[in-house]
Amino acid sequence: MEIESAPTEKGYEKPDGERRGLIIVNTGDGKGKSTAAFGLAMRAFGRTHVHGKKVKIFQFMKVPSARFGEHRVFEMLAESGPPGRSKEQGDATQGLLIEGLGDGFSWKSHDLEHSAQLARDGWEKAKAAILSGDFFMVTLDEITYPLIYGWLPLDDVLLTLKSRPSQVHVVLTGRRCPPEIIELADTVTEMLMVKHAFKAGIPAQRGIED
Repeated sequence: MEIESAPTEKGYEKPDGERRGLIIVNTGDGKGKSTAAFGLAMRAFGRTHVHGKKVKIFQFMKVPSARFGEHRVFEMLAESGPPGRSKEQGDATQGLLIEGLGDGFSWKSHDLEHSAQLARDGWEKAKAAILSGDFFMVTLDEITYPLIYGWLPLDDVLLTLKSRPSQVHVVLTGRRCPPEIIELADTVTEMLMVKHAFKAGIPAQRGIED
């Protein structure tokens, strides 16, 4: 490891552009794409008491009955309501909402056409949420998979992103994000796999993978 001096001056100028809704993409083969998106959703949820808008996560490859760690903590947050409200004042409709739209990963599917239809139906829900303007942030978790499988029309996704109300933030996750979305996006992070425990023979663990 090389030691470097701590900077004593800020290395950038403060942007002077207009604040607006962003398109944010987490892609790449490394771990952490959805995890980072969930963290950002929690940050956004922490601000919902200021602007009165909701945060919604649509999971394209998770079943509606999924009960992973994120579902459990988001339910607890929804029950308590936005920050600044007491537990008695909590309103689940104003919480951090999460909805599974699919039937699991493709290799677990018993009927790929049914899986494709679930993705299409789920996209219509997500599209309506994005265009409604009711949400501060909409997260499209693992949407790249139904896109690259040809289950969803890329043109419609692009048009929806371009047509959304100006204040709506949209976060998209998944490997091999289509270049057309990357070109449109404001912020793109590619997770690079340097090492992964799974490749060393360590199986998925509760609280880490789910």
